[in-house]
Amino acid sequence: MRNVLGLLIVALICAFAYKYYFSKLQPSETATPAQTITSVGVKNDLIAIAQAERTYQAEHGSYATLEELTSNGAMTLLKPGRDGYQYEVESSSTGFTVNARCPAATSPGCTNWTIDETMEVRAAP
Repeated sequence: MRNVLGLLIVALICAFAYKYYFSKLQPSETATPAQTITSVGVKNDLIAIAQAERTYQAEHGSYATLEELTSNGAMTLLKPGRDGYQYEVESSSTGFTVNARCPAATSPGCTNWTIDETMEVRAAP
C-alpha cells in the first residue's frame, strides 16, 4: 500500500510538471488552423514575389511593380491576394518592399506582413 501511495504522489508531481511545462510553450496569441494556413501561404507568396523582384533586378537593373512582374513573366501569380490579403509592391531604384495587407474589418485578428530586399518576412504595422 505504501508503494502504491508513493507511486501516486510521483505521478501527480509529474502530471503537474508536465502541465506547467507545456502551458509555457503555448503561444500567447492563438489562431485557428485556417488562419495559420492562410498566414503561411501569404508568407510563401511574399517570398516568391521577393525572389521574382531579385531575378527581375538582376536581368533588368531595376525593380518592378507587381503588374510588371506578372506581365513580364518573372512570376506567375494567379490572384493579387489570398483569402482577403491584398499584395502590393513598392519599388524604387535602390530596393523594394512587398506588403500583404488584410482587412481587419472582415478578418479580425489577422496580421499584415512585409518583406524587402533583405528577404526577411516581418509583421507590418
